[in-house]
Amino acid sequence: MSQTFPKPATPWPAPPFPAPRVETEDLPAPRLEPELAAIEPALPAAKRRWSFPALTLGGATVLLLGLAGVESYDIVSDAFLRSPILGGIASAVAATGFGMIGLGFWRELAALSALQGVDRLRAALASTDGKRRARAAREWLKELPEGPNLLPAINAINDPDAILALLRNGPAAALRTQADALGRAAAIQSVAGIAAMPSPGLAALFVAWRGLRLIRQVAALHGLRPGLFATIGLLRRTALSASAVAGVEIATNTAAHAVLSSGLLQHVAGEMAGAGVAARRMLVLARAATVACSPVPDP
Repeated sequence: MSQTFPKPATPWPAPPFPAPRVETEDLPAPRLEPELAAIEPALPAAKRRWSFPALTLGGATVLLLGLAGVESYDIVSDAFLRSPILGGIASAVAATGFGMIGLGFWRELAALSALQGVDRLRAALASTDGKRRARAAREWLKELPEGPNLLPAINAINDPDAILALLRNGPAAALRTQADALGRAAAIQSVAGIAAMPSPGLAALFVAWRGLRLIRQVAALHGLRPGLFATIGLLRRTALSASAVAGVEIATNTAAHAVLSSGLLQHVAGEMAGAGVAARRMLVLARAATVACSPVPDP
């Protein structure tokens, strides 16, 4: 059966149809919410206090050294009562032992002060004060072997930006090149060590030891002599600067990790694929340690 539909009351418009109407306003439009003064509020500066591990370790050190000093005094006093010669020998032994302990603490404090000096020089070189930047550049150049040769050029420059450019293209670039060479040597040694290790656990320990030694080598290259606590502080600084270095080289790191950790390569080469990833990490670690030890700020 055929079905008929009623005709519309108003006929459909014949083509061409009318064009759509678009109404625009002046851009940019005002924001509806109130404008914030700052995205992140400035937090008040917290007072620097010793942490629980520092207090515990400091208290244990004071107890050990104090009780050892009291016991040494009793031993030396008793030795003098028996014989002046025996007392002199006991005094020399005690003085030598405590002198060596004091020298170790002095070197550790000097290494920590040198690390803080790197932060101080970096802040001075990043400032807009020309005199402060020139003074920091002279102070840093005096610690480098080839630094005295650049002091006349620093004294002749009046532009603060030119001083920073000279440091980046001169000693900082040379130190970066030498640090990259240390990183390549550590990468080769990591590959050889992983291939020679009989177990994955020993290979992991070897890679960790080689990475720690690489950080200390880069620090020595920049004129630092880190001890135990200074090395711990340097590890923290390197970990913080590694994120920036990895962010710059994220494409290269991703491609290298994808190729070196693929299932086919692991099936063919076994542990050598992991060795390739460890070698790549040594290169990044050397550059991160360079950023942590160098007072010259990145551009």
